[in-house]
Amino acid sequence: MIRNLLCLLAATVICAGCINIETEKKCTVVAKHSCQKSEQVLRHVVLFKFKDGTTPEQIKEVENAFAALPGKIEQIHAFEWGTNVSVENRSDGFSHCFVLSFLKEADRDAYIIHSEHLRLREVLGPYVDKVLVLDYWPK
Repeated sequence: MIRNLLCLLAATVICAGCINIETEKKCTVVAKHSCQKSEQVLRHVVLFKFKDGTTPEQIKEVENAFAALPGKIEQIHAFEWGTNVSVENRSDGFSHCFVLSFLKEADRDAYIIHSEHLRLREVLGPYVDKVLVLDYWPK
């Protein structure tokens, strides 16, 4: 199970790295700052598995709350998210992936304790069964 999750994460992370450099137009949508291939960013990957019985409206509330963070937390350099569309059936119930990028570890650390991030955790509480978080520096 852990191996499957790591494979899913690896595929997600590879795709996340590609999206930012694909076109200048996409970069301006995803990133607050100009998109440069040489820029090294810390990726913060968050996967959610929702509790059984969570309604589409409740899931939308979580999506909206997470998507609002880049406008509220200046340390977030870039942000994207999506839902699982894999045909491999190895997601172990994880359906949502959020990828945040930070220019330095101190920015990520400030995000973690930021009041808006803590408020998001309160929104998630009733609906999210499991959370998987992985931070990495792209190679």
